Amino acid sequence: MAKTTEPTIIKKYANRRLYNTGTSTYVTLEDLAVMVKGEEDFVVYDAKTGDDITRSVLTQIIFEQEGKGQNLLPVTFLRQLIRFYGDSMQGLVPSFLEYSMTSLTQEQEKIRAQMSEAFGATAFDAIEDQVKRNTEMFERAMKMFMPFPTGEGGATQADKPQRGGKEDSSELDAMKKQLSDMQEKINALSDKS
Repeated sequence: MAKTTEPTIIKKYANRRLYNTGTSTYVTLEDLAVMVKGEEDFVVYDAKTGDDITRSVLTQIIFEQEGKGQNLLPVTFLRQLIRFYGDSMQGLVPSFLEYSMTSLTQEQEKIRAQMSEAFGATAFDAIEDQVKRNTEMFERAMKMFMPFPTGEGGATQADKPQRGGKEDSSELDAMKKQLSDMQEKINALSDKS
């Protein structure tokens, strides 16, 4: 059966049952997870109100996967993500995460091949390269969202206080420190090999 460009419509009823209009069958969250893994696009609507609830259903799938012990999201990441809600950086986070995941998806085959070649330095080099690319991409994204261009004195906009003052700068400094610490740990692990 050929894939269509239109997403499959899933309706969620008050009794929490999910109905796949494409197959005319009831489905579970596990079935939807299989659809996601099979790259089958779908949209979930509340059957009563017609509201698009796809985001909350996908979040529920992640919650269930995490509950099964398949932990992909580190606690520190979740805490940092929560901190971004209501923050001036909130608008940047979705596009940054989407770009990062797209990059990781595109690079995953290359990383898998490198890791299967050897579990020594090659694997750590692949991880280190990915961390460097993500750091560079994050820095480019941050520069894109700066309200003013770089000043004459060589100081970047990130060095100057912004609307949030010291808090925004300290958050960025903290993120840079975390990335630096991670880089040092990767280098140390690589040196042990």
